[in-house]
Amino acid sequence: MTIENNDSNLVGMVSIKSTARLHMGFFDLHGGLGRKFGSIGLSLATPSIELSAKRSNELHVEGAASVIDKVTNIAQSLMTKLNLNGSVSINVSQHIPEHAGLGSGTQTSLAVGAAVSRLYQLNLNAAQIAELTGRGGRSGIGIAAFEHGGLLIDGGRASGTSSQGPLSAKVPPLLARYDFPEDWRILLILDTSQPGIHGAAERDAFNKLPEFSENLAAHLCRYVLMQAMPALVERDLTAFGFAIQALQSHVGDYFAPAQGGRYASQQVGAVLQALQNMGVACFGQSSWGPTGFAVFESEAEAKRYLQRLEVMFLDGQLSWEICSARNTGAEFF
Repeated sequence: MTIENNDSNLVGMVSIKSTARLHMGFFDLHGGLGRKFGSIGLSLATPSIELSAKRSNELHVEGAASVIDKVTNIAQSLMTKLNLNGSVSINVSQHIPEHAGLGSGTQTSLAVGAAVSRLYQLNLNAAQIAELTGRGGRSGIGIAAFEHGGLLIDGGRASGTSSQGPLSAKVPPLLARYDFPEDWRILLILDTSQPGIHGAAERDAFNKLPEFSENLAAHLCRYVLMQAMPALVERDLTAFGFAIQALQSHVGDYFAPAQGGRYASQQVGAVLQALQNMGVACFGQSSWGPTGFAVFESEAEAKRYLQRLEVMFLDGQLSWEICSARNTGAEFF
């Protein structure tokens, strides 16, 4: 379609803020029932991507050097696919670390797409933007985080055929969404020395991994349905953590040949082992890492554990951040 640049109908400027997410694990990597992957994840209050955009005659992007090319490519692709009569000028004032397992690619794509949609009054929803920008290939957590925030569970992607023909490769549907307890805090363990697996390397890893056990997939689905979900409703962090540990241990070991172990970063893995030895119930790696996380019932508790970790781990490659969950979607202003 061609969108006419009619100043009387179009928005002059828009600003958007969206935040990182944790991908806590897949629960069906077998796919024998016609859907594969299925994810549980959490929207975080920080770090965030913040950008402002306005209509312009030519595409222009300002911001940190590490994000200019990515944002330019996303915007240019959207302009071409939507056949817009006009362009955008974008300023990125904050961004999420790339290839850290925090969902920067999806949040950046959705933020840019939402800006274009609002500027040109296209009324695109997050799923439509995700399909236009090639996001949501396996997990719908980042897309649901952009729309809703909170603790999120998606149903994976459909595969195979139905009586109507091939099943659509749409964004994984959101099955459940919960407010995450306001008092609980998340400790992020960041390793700046290495990126997580992404892009072609990620696709290659999935292609080379062996078939996932059907019985194990069923086992993990039970952990999500019968432990993680009710535990969150009852605000039982210990029970919730045990369910997350089931996903983390089995899926992490399945991915070990691709990422060099249960965790992508040896340093982050050592921190998570230390937290387990301390009796922390909920911890793991987000997506392909290298970022690790741990969840605590209060900020004071998170700070106490962080003080202990800072004494134990003096490696300059590691950094730490305590944040809360985010129970709302992206902000527009």
